Amino acid sequence: MSRTTAIVLLAGILAAAGCKTNSSNAAAPSAANASSTQEQQGGWKQLFDGKTTAGWRNYKKESVGPGWTVVDGILTRSGENAGDIITSDKYKNFELALDWRVSEGGNSGIMYRVTEDNDYPWQSGPEMQILDNERHADGKLELTSAGSDFGLYPAPHSATHPAGQWNSVRLVVNGNHVEHWMNGQKVVEYELGSADWKDRVAKSKFNSMPNYGKASEGYIALQDHGDEVEFRNIRIRVLP
Repeated sequence: MSRTTAIVLLAGILAAAGCKTNSSNAAAPSAANASSTQEQQGGWKQLFDGKTTAGWRNYKKESVGPGWTVVDGILTRSGENAGDIITSDKYKNFELALDWRVSEGGNSGIMYRVTEDNDYPWQSGPEMQILDNERHADGKLELTSAGSDFGLYPAPHSATHPAGQWNSVRLVVNGNHVEHWMNGQKVVEYELGSADWKDRVAKSKFNSMPNYGKASEGYIALQDHGDEVEFRNIRIRVLP
């Protein structure tokens, strides 16, 4: 065997070994909108199948408006005739997790324990704000910025990724105790019905809404605020 041939063979062996090592160390891609076995064993279930709007309907209606679309595993509010959507089922105590991404200057929200006794979901259900903090006017105040309990409890801007990037959030509602988590950081914590809660509500626009934040059970809502907003990996775990 010539020296040149030996060098070529050795290079081939090293290249093959390198490819094998890289392949074995590469992390397997996670499947969007699909619960892992561990999540399923922990009581988690999907609220969005990544293909349809099954399990959702417009507020006070039986179907979902055409302004909500599903493309490539993403639920998007992008067009006219969208409207606020709510879950088919009601929830009392739960942990909700999802990813959201908002357009530049965009605004939306996640509401919970929503009832259908009002004109809009936000008149009964407290809201975890979705926002482009940098461009929307609500971003000037942490009281109305992304992750806040809108208008009542502030959230720091530092926890939120910019418009066009995904934010992973969790909303924990257990009895009267509520927590807002943004990208792994707890940004808001409060007690529904507490003296502090009542005082904040009394000083806000919600003061004129007699059943605001008082339902012990209700729907989860995703808000149509007229801007493009996207959701994926929407899942829930019911708490005792």
